[in-house]
Amino acid sequence: MRIITTLFFIFLFSNSNSQTIPDSSKILKEVIIKGNRKQSDISRMDSVKGTFIISGKKNEVINLSTRDAAISEKYGRQIFAKVPGVFVYDMDGTGNQINISTRGLDPHRGWEFNIRKDGVLTNSDMYGYPASHYNIPLEAVDRIELVRGTGSLQYGAQFGGMLNYVSKEPDSTKIFAFESINTAGSYGLLSSFNSVSGTKGKFKYYAWFNNKTSKGYRNNSDSKYDAQNISLYYQFMPNLLIKAEWTRSNYTTHLAGPLTDAMFQANPRLATRSRNYYSPDINVPSIIADWKVGTNTRLKLTSSAVLGSRSSILFDKPSTTQDIVNVETNKFANRQVDIDQFNSYTSEIRLLHSYSLLKQTSIVAAGIQYLNNDLHRRQLGKGTTGSDYDLTLVTPGWGRDLHFKTNNVAFFAENKWSVNNRLSINTGLRIEVGETRMSGIINNYPANAIPNTIKHQFPLFGLNSQYSLTNRINLYAGWSQAYRPVIFKDIIPGSLLELADKDLKDAKGYNFEAGFRGDWKFLNWDVNYFQLAYYNRIGTLAQKNVAGEEIIYKTNIGNSLTNGLELFTQAEFSLGRKTVATLFSATAIMNAVYKNASLRSGNSNVSISGNEVESVPQLQSRNGLTIKFNAISLSALHSYTANSFADAFNTITPTATGSAGLVPSYNLFDFNGSFNFSSKLRLRLNINNAFNKIYFTKRPQFYPGPGIWPSDNRTYSATLGLKL
Repeated sequence: MRIITTLFFIFLFSNSNSQTIPDSSKILKEVIIKGNRKQSDISRMDSVKGTFIISGKKNEVINLSTRDAAISEKYGRQIFAKVPGVFVYDMDGTGNQINISTRGLDPHRGWEFNIRKDGVLTNSDMYGYPASHYNIPLEAVDRIELVRGTGSLQYGAQFGGMLNYVSKEPDSTKIFAFESINTAGSYGLLSSFNSVSGTKGKFKYYAWFNNKTSKGYRNNSDSKYDAQNISLYYQFMPNLLIKAEWTRSNYTTHLAGPLTDAMFQANPRLATRSRNYYSPDINVPSIIADWKVGTNTRLKLTSSAVLGSRSSILFDKPSTTQDIVNVETNKFANRQVDIDQFNSYTSEIRLLHSYSLLKQTSIVAAGIQYLNNDLHRRQLGKGTTGSDYDLTLVTPGWGRDLHFKTNNVAFFAENKWSVNNRLSINTGLRIEVGETRMSGIINNYPANAIPNTIKHQFPLFGLNSQYSLTNRINLYAGWSQAYRPVIFKDIIPGSLLELADKDLKDAKGYNFEAGFRGDWKFLNWDVNYFQLAYYNRIGTLAQKNVAGEEIIYKTNIGNSLTNGLELFTQAEFSLGRKTVATLFSATAIMNAVYKNASLRSGNSNVSISGNEVESVPQLQSRNGLTIKFNAISLSALHSYTANSFADAFNTITPTATGSAGLVPSYNLFDFNGSFNFSSKLRLRLNINNAFNKIYFTKRPQFYPGPGIWPSDNRTYSATLGLKL
């Protein structure tokens, strides 16, 4: 590229300095330079990104435009293949949700992450139900940014870090541009993504919609998905951009039910349920003002909301209980209806300012975040005896009708101190001040036992540093405190025999990491050690109440500590003028154990200190090869996940329902390819789980039902993308 640029300017200036048409003796002969352009699908963020300081923190940027992967299906092992340590909870192949975690955390709907779309928070309720039910189609995403937990002081206090889906930009060269991406695949998968965008003067826009249907790998696992988005940009001044956006996702999926081990071995496609459904319908409106106040100062104001519902209708029994017609009534049993209504509002103002100190440029990032949330939870409604998706209650009223209201203000600041041209040190803090109040009714439960107030008041501190050996190679290290607030499910009693501790403490702890990363000639690498301490984990203990009766007491049961190595390396080789081969390995070695912890077992409490934390395999390794020849790209991916435990007791022999027991290790192979017919037309082909491995990734203890949820076997898909 440098040679081409140099020749271009030589040609430009040789013409601009001539006043007459040159004779033939001075005309340069045509020079054709052929080579391979490096297009990495994994990179690191700049030291400063927008209004965030990233220096000294482990981070990854996944470029989806150059990635060979099943985009519509959202197979996490393919999307995050080059991010070591990402645990993927695969429970269906609909692509309706990505369930991932890092560093031994809980993967359920990514709720250990601060999840954002273009910097806008999409977690449904950070203090009530932090899962991200909003589901963006990856066809709309340009890249995914992942910053680990040591950066949490700037964006939130989640242990996992920040996961930011960055949308494609509007076409800046046309008033109207159109893109259509259509996928067909196994088990009735059909997906159509269509977008329009353009620029006219100071105004830009980007709008898209996506519809997707699938019959599902298992019986009774069909789903329907739709999503829409409209983004409007206006450049009021060269230094002031206003963006207004509304985005929505909605899907309804048939839940096939959990399996026992015997059922799974006999037929992993078996369904134990035919009348269970789940549906989140989420709207995320937002407005952003991005103002470059001066050459050294940038101010960003974001105001957004997460509005919508998460609904389910279930025959909520163990897998060993059949859902069959009652011979006496000639009807099925009534199903249970649960509806969560989200009303979450976030306002955030962020400032980034650079200044000179001791002849070096230092940078400060600071801001205030205000959250006002009201999660309205209605559960245990008596639903119909039918088989369709119907939230009608046959008996008025709810078994639980509760509000979980939170007001929280957070002040955060971080300063990057440049010691010299190579060394920088960041110091940061975040101060959380807030309160969560629960109120409402639970049938047959003492009214005076329900109201609960949880205060969030404590400071968090962090320290990061980076030393640049060269412009492309550096050492980094960091330590940062984090916390996870007590959420709704932690304090709602499951029965009259269960009592929640009114003095429950928020989980807190820290992330520590130190690594060596760089890019040298054909080699790209990032190798680091980390430690994650997680205090005040919540569980259940056996106790007696004042009447001497045995009760289940939900409280803080102890701590956990995770140590690990995250190893990424990638090498790119030229096999000729038109051919490039890329080899990579992304491997994580982890040891996650409980410390000073006890848990209820029957009517007694048992120490679990030294036990492994559930759903944390000690080894995960993904390794791949990509060969690019002109417009053709072919990729092979091998994913290995070691075995793990499903519960804190480290049960090995499966229980009758399949909800506890060892989760076996598994090896998976994926083959992906793409062919660019032109800059406007691209074909992708995917063979997922190519050798038809029958496996599962987790034995959930609660939703969507305790037991085994099989992952997809071999699937195929083809995607055709068109740009006009």
